[in-house]
Amino acid sequence: MTLVAGVDCGTQSTKVVVCDAASGRVVRSGSAPHPDATEVDPEIWWKAFAEASAGLLDGVEAMAVGGQQHGMVCLDAADRVLRPAILWNDTRSAPDAVELIGELGGAGRWAEATGSVPVASFTVTKLRWLARNEPEHAARTNTVLLPHDWLTWRLTGSFTTDRGDASGTGYWSPSTQDWRPDLLGLALGREPGLPRVAAPAEIVGRTGDGIRVAAGTGDNAAAALGLGLHPGDAVVSIGTSGTVYAVAESPTADATGTVAGFADATGRHLPLVATLNAARVLGATTNLLGRPVAELTALALAARPGAGGLAFLPYLDGERTPNLPDATGTLTGLTRANMTPENLARAAVEGMLCALADGLDALRGLGVPVNRVRLIGGAAASAAVRHVAGTVFDVPVTVPAPAEYVALGAARQAAWALSGAAEAPDWPVEATGVEATTVPAVREGYRAAQESVLGWTRGLSPLSTGE
Repeated sequence: MTLVAGVDCGTQSTKVVVCDAASGRVVRSGSAPHPDATEVDPEIWWKAFAEASAGLLDGVEAMAVGGQQHGMVCLDAADRVLRPAILWNDTRSAPDAVELIGELGGAGRWAEATGSVPVASFTVTKLRWLARNEPEHAARTNTVLLPHDWLTWRLTGSFTTDRGDASGTGYWSPSTQDWRPDLLGLALGREPGLPRVAAPAEIVGRTGDGIRVAAGTGDNAAAALGLGLHPGDAVVSIGTSGTVYAVAESPTADATGTVAGFADATGRHLPLVATLNAARVLGATTNLLGRPVAELTALALAARPGAGGLAFLPYLDGERTPNLPDATGTLTGLTRANMTPENLARAAVEGMLCALADGLDALRGLGVPVNRVRLIGGAAASAAVRHVAGTVFDVPVTVPAPAEYVALGAARQAAWALSGAAEAPDWPVEATGVEATTVPAVREGYRAAQESVLGWTRGLSPLSTGE
């Protein structure tokens, strides 16, 4: 049996899986935590990798790293880390994103140049923050890496990245497949070195123990590879935050900034919508009701679709999509008759999923086919979430078996690179179908609440890609 390994260097932990290269069956796994922070010394990732992989890599012939996107790792001329890496979830560069958009001539110019409109999570905005607040570090920055790039470099000694992770920097073009040093210079005031963008199935080096190392990629692209997505497949991932993405043959450019025009790990594209409010909406609702989390499903399923006229705009932490950083959550349609725990639980689940369904519509608005949804993330385990997804997503929904899909995708990439084949190996993904019974009134009530509370005109909301 040929063994390959995949690494998920995420925000909260590092996970390692060792798989049979032919079937994808996981034979060994390990994990190690990261500190809960928005900036971190990259050396912590290396130590976490060593802990998570201890005793696992014997007999492994190839490996790859899937990593959290967008973070900024700055190295000096001696390849030493200059300051703690600023992670994707650090929002201090939000004003810098606004400045950069204006300096290039507007959101449309950014979408044309890089497929995305920069927000605080993107590396390009963090570099502008560095130039403005730590000019001495900016002047000494010789090389800029992403988290997965840095870990790959520690494994191989080579500065490489891939198109999937590069597409989240804000200075790489999915259309031309090239770095945009002019945008890097616009942000930092100078042009430091960047890693070489490797091909999807390329071996970029070897570890000191002789294990071949593939290019690796960003976490969403790795998860797409782990799930075996093809054009027409979309993912709705419900974790702390929510993501909606789909595989597309052509690059996208959304001037509204709703859809980020990322690339994937196969040579295709991975347009993506992100929301701040996802599973935490359900947790907050259980706290309000004073019930255990396990009871939320029973309560929501006991209510009828539409929650008796309640509609919940779930912007409890502000929101990224739509771009409403100062918004708060709103419950509309409350009457004495519908003011029950069951209806409130149902409204919370419906509101969270309607927001994600808006993300699917945004993808469709750019011509991205959405023929099937794969529902993943911690909240996908809820029977209420699965049931309501079948009422609002308008396409067949399947729930893959729980697995570490980022690490699995990295392992599948390693198996692909090791084989030298034209395509990645076909690893089966177990999934359960969800009964689909579309209930238009649910989303109609949600849209009416948006229009009433936010003053939107139907079809001209911040999620409209046609404006």
